[in-house]
Amino acid sequence: MNYGSVGQTAVAIVALAAITLLGMQLSGVRQRADYAGAVLRSLLQLVLVALVIAWIFRNPAGTFLYLAIMLLAATATSVRRIGCGRRSFLRVLAPIAVATGLAVAPVVASGALPLAAQSLLPFTAQVIGGAMTAASLSGTRFREDASDRWDVVEGYLALGATSRQAVSWLGRRAVERSLIPSLDQTRSAGLVVLPGAFVGMLLGGASPAQAAQIQLLVLAALLAAATWSAIGTVWMLAPGLGTVRPGGKVTSGSPG
Repeated sequence: MNYGSVGQTAVAIVALAAITLLGMQLSGVRQRADYAGAVLRSLLQLVLVALVIAWIFRNPAGTFLYLAIMLLAATATSVRRIGCGRRSFLRVLAPIAVATGLAVAPVVASGALPLAAQSLLPFTAQVIGGAMTAASLSGTRFREDASDRWDVVEGYLALGATSRQAVSWLGRRAVERSLIPSLDQTRSAGLVVLPGAFVGMLLGGASPAQAAQIQLLVLAALLAAATWSAIGTVWMLAPGLGTVRPGGKVTSGSPG
């Protein structure tokens, strides 16, 4: 399959940008500068990433270094979203890393994907992204609920519950809510929307059957990673959130 030249791609992108900006202008949306900044940033990032990945494909040993950098960047993003402070960096890194490993290991061990940079890197990168999203959603919800329902948490602490026990009910709800996007994505795959991996495989010349096979692997791995990332994030943050009200004072409850 032959794709257009760089020039043809540039023309299409400029046309799409004009269509977007026109819609914003006509509707009075005041995010035109944000849009332009986002497009330019994505352009620079994708060019840089393309160069790095091209180098990794020629030097496969760099795969794990790149994935490690992605894990650190994902963790930093989740920590910022959750608002739990830099001291919680390792508490967020651990569940994202473990969840990614749990999701990728069976795929590689079964031979469903070859242990090669060309397959391992893009697959693992998607899984890291899913784990990061789940950590951000579960951690943010957990922190907000702990603050909003602090009177109930204090009641549990007064009855002798440990800090972890006092917020465990909030943690379960945070995990459940964080999995909604992943579950909806899996339910709607192929019916409401064609997922990215499926489209990418088709554009790359793969058969529809091969595209469906890889997409199923991606969806299953994303669900596994999201589940364990959310559970792990809540578990790691529970002692702190059950001891100190977010933005409040330390209670007399013991860490659990």
